[in-house]
Amino acid sequence: MAEAVGNFMRVEREDGAGRSRHFVVHVRDPRFTVEFAPDDDAPDKVGSGVLRRLCVPNSWAGNYGQYAPLVKAAQEFFRQSLLTETAPKPETRRLKF
Repeated sequence: MAEAVGNFMRVEREDGAGRSRHFVVHVRDPRFTVEFAPDDDAPDKVGSGVLRRLCVPNSWAGNYGQYAPLVKAAQEFFRQSLLTETAPKPETRRLKF
């Protein structure tokens, strides 16, 4: 499932064990991907999400001040996208990698 709003898109995939993995992709420059997991300890079971992985362009590596505001925006997008989702959306296409 993929959901896009503004500069971000959330992609949800199942791993081999049937667990959901959530990726937030920044679709404009700089393109980067953040993997979040819902925070099971939060009262709403989502919280702000737990950052599991961050993939940024090589030119941005190590310059945390440059992309920290974008990661914070990605985290808020993740939170809002999970909280506003009311029903499963039908899959429009299935991609195999």
